[in-house]
Amino acid sequence: MNVQGRAIALAALVGLGAGVLAQQQTPVPDAPTPQAPTGTLPGVQGPITPGMGAGEAPSGSNGSSSNPSQPQQLPPPSPSQPPAATAPPPNAQDTPPEQGVGAVNTVIRAQVNEVIVPVTVKDPKGNPVAGLTWRDFTVYENNVREPLRVFSVDPRPISVGFVIDQTLPANYMREVNESMSAIQGALTPYDEAAVFTYTNGAKEWTGFTGAQGNRLPAVLSLAQSTGTDPMVPNVGGSPMSEACPLYQNGNCVDPNLQPEKSTQSISGLQVQKEIHTLNDAILRAAKELSTRPKDRLRVIYVISDGKEYGSKATWKEVVKYLQTNNIAVYATVVGESARWGEGWLDRFHLPFEAYDNILYKYVAATGGDMFSERGVNNMEKSYAKIAEEARNQYTLVYASHLSIYDDRYRNIDVRVNRPNVVVTAKPGYYPSAQEYK
Repeated sequence: MNVQGRAIALAALVGLGAGVLAQQQTPVPDAPTPQAPTGTLPGVQGPITPGMGAGEAPSGSNGSSSNPSQPQQLPPPSPSQPPAATAPPPNAQDTPPEQGVGAVNTVIRAQVNEVIVPVTVKDPKGNPVAGLTWRDFTVYENNVREPLRVFSVDPRPISVGFVIDQTLPANYMREVNESMSAIQGALTPYDEAAVFTYTNGAKEWTGFTGAQGNRLPAVLSLAQSTGTDPMVPNVGGSPMSEACPLYQNGNCVDPNLQPEKSTQSISGLQVQKEIHTLNDAILRAAKELSTRPKDRLRVIYVISDGKEYGSKATWKEVVKYLQTNNIAVYATVVGESARWGEGWLDRFHLPFEAYDNILYKYVAATGGDMFSERGVNNMEKSYAKIAEEARNQYTLVYASHLSIYDDRYRNIDVRVNRPNVVVTAKPGYYPSAQEYK
């Protein structure tokens, strides 16, 4: 075979091999073409709208779909959610006020110019009258009718400052000591109490502590006293003698003319004057109460015979402080002042003598209440009775028409549209700058 034939044969073999390799190689497919999103998930009908879930797209008033760039309108609240309470307009006399709801720890929030007035309503026998509504009450401030903003019958937690008289005679002091164990039983776990005593000056035994804690009965036990005994006068001579009870620089002097006036002289007898600093004790308790939250019922509970002599603070000063800070005074009158007829006679005061009982003046000026009791059992009942009365009151809240910058005294007149009832409420108040913070 010549050279040309060999070349032709080699070329045929190479072409044959290439054809066999071409038949054995698998072709590579092209990449898939990108598809447009469908906008739905498997098993979900329609598009998903934020805040509305799956469904049809929201449409406007003209039937077109809403603009995604605009904020979505929130769905209306469900019927189970109560709407927020709003205060009625100040000029709407017949608009129902906001009703207080809740348990004993109901919080009553008042605006800067709103006034809280606790009211007690009793029948002629002294029993509380229940079932009254806001339509039965009318409130006047400085002879101007004020519409009610809030009306509540729910019990309120109490912050009470107990003021115990330790100048009582020993026999009455023993009864008070025995009855003090019942004080804690008149209070609830929501309440708090502080303890004060007074003789010649006021003393604070504990700040406000839980009414059902272990601290309160321990402090009441420590605060017990033996009381006082009638002073035995020092005899400087018989009524017929000319002996002088006091000498100064060798001269006989009248003790009533001394700057201290610490003694009295009657026919040669020296009798030390009694000191009953009731005003100072109430003011001390009131200053502590003024720091308690405004939604709590502020009460001073006095256990005393009501005698007052020797206080640095005057009655008018203390009452103004009480009326400014919404503090009510309640009292259990014991001792000689609890005898029948003493309350009426105490309204007449002899000059240069101790006041026999001024508690009724505090009670009347602050909207509290007072019971005259003798005996341990009656004292214990009065604690529970007064605590229940103070807690279960009608609470009225109104907005004063006067300016918050007017600090003058404001009269309050609460009237109840029921016959033969006794209404107890504070007769007025001084606006406090602390309420406007």
